[in-house]
Amino acid sequence: MPDDELQKVTVMLPKRLVEDATRSVGLGITPTIRKGLEGLVAAEALKRLRLRRGQVRCSLDVAEMRKDRA
Repeated sequence: MPDDELQKVTVMLPKRLVEDATRSVGLGITPTIRKGLEGLVAAEALKRLRLRRGQVRCSLDVAEMRKDRA
């Protein structure tokens, strides 16, 4: 992530929430918020992926794939 452009933001958050989050993650405020936002993005991507369940045809032959292990 070093090449990402950074954006400074100001947010008002409940003090208790920030304290609980930083304590549970064991990081400072910025990495804790970053980790939370990354988790939110991942959760939404997983939700969209689950909506596609059963809609994508897959023609993989598991038995054929297992031959590579031998």
